[in-house]
Amino acid sequence: MTATGGKLLEEALFEVKRVIVGQDRMVERMFTAVLARGHCLLEGVPGVAKTLAAKTLAHVAGGHFARLQFTPDLVPSDITGTRIYRPSRETFDIEPGPVMAHVVLADEINRAPAKVQSALLEVMGEHQVSIGGTTLSVPEPFLVLATQNPIESEGVYQLPEAQRDRFLLKVEVPAPTESEELAILYRMSVDPPRPRRVLTPDTLIALQRAADEVFVHHAVAEYAVRLVLTTRELAGPTGPVAHGAGPRATLGLVAAARALALLRGRGYVLPEDVHDLTHEVVAHRLVLSFDALADGITAARIVDQVLAAVEQPRISPRRVAEESVA
Repeated sequence: MTATGGKLLEEALFEVKRVIVGQDRMVERMFTAVLARGHCLLEGVPGVAKTLAAKTLAHVAGGHFARLQFTPDLVPSDITGTRIYRPSRETFDIEPGPVMAHVVLADEINRAPAKVQSALLEVMGEHQVSIGGTTLSVPEPFLVLATQNPIESEGVYQLPEAQRDRFLLKVEVPAPTESEELAILYRMSVDPPRPRRVLTPDTLIALQRAADEVFVHHAVAEYAVRLVLTTRELAGPTGPVAHGAGPRATLGLVAAARALALLRGRGYVLPEDVHDLTHEVVAHRLVLSFDALADGITAARIVDQVLAAVEQPRISPRRVAEESVA
């Protein structure tokens, strides 16, 4: 399945990139999240194609897409659904909410209060919603893509640490370069390209299972564990970190590395895969100390220090490839 899956994923990536100019890292990380059965938080200024990328991904993957525009007056039932009374039958019917889709875009998630944000926790963690004592399963595969605007502070509610931990990846989406913005102008101003449907939900589930079978060398697994443990070692009364990343970061780092390896056409994980994903998997799980915040130290800077302090295992790709088929 690795060779066939790699070809299908390459075609899917090509179709998304026909629509999205630049932002290769964002697109790759979105596919990584869905293959690893995780969720993705996109942070960037308005107009950098976060919503368009989510909609295009859903179309290429052959799934249903739902966009939830988070606002301060939103209530949890607007997301999960509610019970509706039918006078003709004198009974209550369950009306599922828009969250019952393969790809759910929670647009500007930090504009809704905590009660609404927490309504996503059950569906993100358990892939189900509970309405009036009835439990409904969401369609599989299931992916939540949330966006937030980092430049506004009025009328926003920051995600709590525990809820940020629910996202496998947090991806910083930069503004396009001059050449990319010129390409956007030529490509999107007249007749925007329309992506072709490449995958189906069943095919995507098979690819998720293929990602589960990607080989992880013991030295690579130890490298992932050391990276996460180092963030906890930085925690302390005088350290820059109040709380380091938990075990969910270790599990997510290895799962995302498996998915990224499959996306890159390999049946085994290299240390570089873990290294490339550490920022997106670990940084948003760190809780910085007050001193670090006062000094302007960011979580990304802490992750840079961790990556510099923990040495990558010196194993050749050939050796890993040989052990993966042994």
